[in-house]
Amino acid sequence: MIKLSLTEAMKIGFIGGGRLAFALANGFISAGLAKPDEITASCHPSDTVSAEAFKKLGATALFENKPVVERSEVVIVSVKPDVVVPALKEIKDLPEAKNKLFISVAMGISIASIEKVLPPEARVIRVMPNTPALVKEGAAALSRGSKATAEDAKLTNQLFSAVGTCDEVPEYQMDAVTALSGSGPAYVYMLIESLAEGGVRCGLPRDLALKLAGQTTLGAAAMLRTGGHPAVLKDNVTSPAGSTAEGTYHLEQHGFRSAVIGAVMAAKERCTVVNKQLNN
Repeated sequence: MIKLSLTEAMKIGFIGGGRLAFALANGFISAGLAKPDEITASCHPSDTVSAEAFKKLGATALFENKPVVERSEVVIVSVKPDVVVPALKEIKDLPEAKNKLFISVAMGISIASIEKVLPPEARVIRVMPNTPALVKEGAAALSRGSKATAEDAKLTNQLFSAVGTCDEVPEYQMDAVTALSGSGPAYVYMLIESLAEGGVRCGLPRDLALKLAGQTTLGAAAMLRTGGHPAVLKDNVTSPAGSTAEGTYHLEQHGFRSAVIGAVMAAKERCTVVNKQLNN
């Protein structure tokens, strides 16, 4: 087994060189976890834009998967879910595929499905990131495969913490993670859009309403990082018989909380159905 260091820059490869892979590579470089010339990515032959983006980072962009595994210590699988197994079948017989750490960020593909394709010695960790990783504000969760070590988990946590936060969960919770943080940005965008529409209805110019709604959401999230509980922070804004109290009462009347809870539960159930199809 190749011993990976948590303190030295690593050779990292990406099977799949799309926007998420680029964001991760950029984050790893910024955090000093990898040097640009030790990053390799395989892009789809038609995706010259992604290839050029990696080259501008100082990384190596290729159009085949095998050299990525040969050149890397850690291999991040960042292709679409239906491409994961075919892509891994291309490299499974390489001597270099043994004893390496493979990190999959493909939604819904189970660790068992990945381990089934790779050599028995390969270590696998599954990560569910989300799109705010593109601006280094991601929320990710990881699960270890049967051969992955505690050091592998620490290394993966450090890598993904470079673009946000990362926590370890058992794999059976991955559908819930996907439903909450994976789909969650869409719910937040709907909230921001709705806040802005409310501002417009109250007479604000649309551009200003959207700016205020976005900054308010950003500020509220930042307040959570101070360690406050959302219920306490809400109460701090809500004066007796004030406008906020009237607004929150309206939200309660119309099932705001139950609608959001229901959205996460519905997304989780959908994940479960889709994942069964992907892993059959």
